[in-house]
Amino acid sequence: MDEFGLIQRYFSGLQQLADGVVLGIGDDAAVLEIPPHEQLVVTTDTLVEGVHFPADIAAEHVASRALGSNLSDLAAMGAEPRWFSLALTLPQVDADWLAGFSQGLAQLSRTHRCALVGGDTTRGPLSVTITVHGTVPRNKALTRCGACPGDRLFVSGVPGMGAAGLACLQGDWDVADSGARQQLLNRFLKPEPRLQLGLKLRGIASAAIDISDGLLADLGHICQRSGVGAQLDIKALEALPWPETLNTEKRLLRWTLAGGDDYELCFAVPEKNLDALSALQSELAITAIGEVMEGEGLWTIDGNGQRTELSASGYQHF
Repeated sequence: MDEFGLIQRYFSGLQQLADGVVLGIGDDAAVLEIPPHEQLVVTTDTLVEGVHFPADIAAEHVASRALGSNLSDLAAMGAEPRWFSLALTLPQVDADWLAGFSQGLAQLSRTHRCALVGGDTTRGPLSVTITVHGTVPRNKALTRCGACPGDRLFVSGVPGMGAAGLACLQGDWDVADSGARQQLLNRFLKPEPRLQLGLKLRGIASAAIDISDGLLADLGHICQRSGVGAQLDIKALEALPWPETLNTEKRLLRWTLAGGDDYELCFAVPEKNLDALSALQSELAITAIGEVMEGEGLWTIDGNGQRTELSASGYQHF
């Protein structure tokens, strides 16, 4: 099967999922129509076998992680997904693998109405590069640089579960409860981009980021771009709703602080917007975890008021 046959067979059905596609797959480039009074938001991620995902996971999960991580970036910007392109490098043409990969891609792209509009395929070590395009009302995008001292810090979901799922997958952690184990595995294998939360945070959050490299590392990016520090409440972090059957080991807190692959959102909210945020908390899993501070650095505070300085450690790409 040549490149064009591969594209036609496995990916052509994903191009009619969104409005604004003037010209999609089949030409030298796509032609896309941006809605009036909106701005384009673009993000790219590359996943390499053995670096960003284990070599033996199912192809549909490779697709879910590849597209899901990009959609999570749009969520952190408060953007609505529109279109994506795919650059796929394959060691060989494996029909079963491609069928599973395209199925996983189709499921997530249809859920979020994000159309495939182009890309490339080539031979080489397995890697997946996806570029997602989204739109946001003019000058309404969330960024990392708006946090101010006194803003409250929040997270969605349970940061750390993705790292715990990877530990289960690699045999580094034995979880006896099969339901809890599957819940952890799903957080790693099938990340859920918090797109609805990102849309609702426009006009409420002062800064936001998705947690891909670990809570401390990514919160550190907000602090650096905003010129502030942050203090995290250890009791609030320890009370995050992990599966009840898991032991409350220190490793859970370590994963919460420094585990990656969660694709939850961390965001800051000014005090004046807390009432607006509280209306969202009944429908979305959001937890208050700390406060933006003057100065530099990341700190934790425990129930006794003891403060401890932390390093913004997380996943290192190089």
